[in-house]
Amino acid sequence: MKVVLLGYMASGKSAVGKLLAKELNIQFVDLDDFIEKKEQLSISEIFKLKGEIYFRIKEGEYLKELLNFDKNLIISLGGGTPCYGNNMEIIKNKSKSFYLNASINTIYERLIGETSKRPLVATLGTNNLKEFIAKHLFERNQFYERSDNTILVNNKSISEVSKEIMTFI
Repeated sequence: MKVVLLGYMASGKSAVGKLLAKELNIQFVDLDDFIEKKEQLSISEIFKLKGEIYFRIKEGEYLKELLNFDKNLIISLGGGTPCYGNNMEIIKNKSKSFYLNASINTIYERLIGETSKRPLVATLGTNNLKEFIAKHLFERNQFYERSDNTILVNNKSISEVSKEIMTFI
């Protein structure tokens, strides 16, 4: 069994994934962490040194590698992963996918204090952040909505989201 958590940055994919893996007693893999180990560079360094196109190619390769592992995994994706190449088709064919759907305001509140850790929003000021999130969600939603299940995460604890996902597994 492969369970894939997708959605916009700061929607809770990693936090929920870790708890879900613990509750199901299976391994959790954050795709960004996996990429960093394989590339021996941080995501920010990959973007800066090699560019977003290189990153997206490697992201797709490593996603396929994880989905082809011969063991059960909970995988959290980067926010853009489902939107590039044929990643969403691969996700649909090889896993049970969950879109953690957070509102623009929820994402904004979660991101406001950690923009420096996120390459796509690191250079934005707080005034431009909400508009950036809205634009990206509009562009990416068509991919996110193709997941097997949508879980609304606004005002829910990590535990509540995890329990809701477990009802579908």
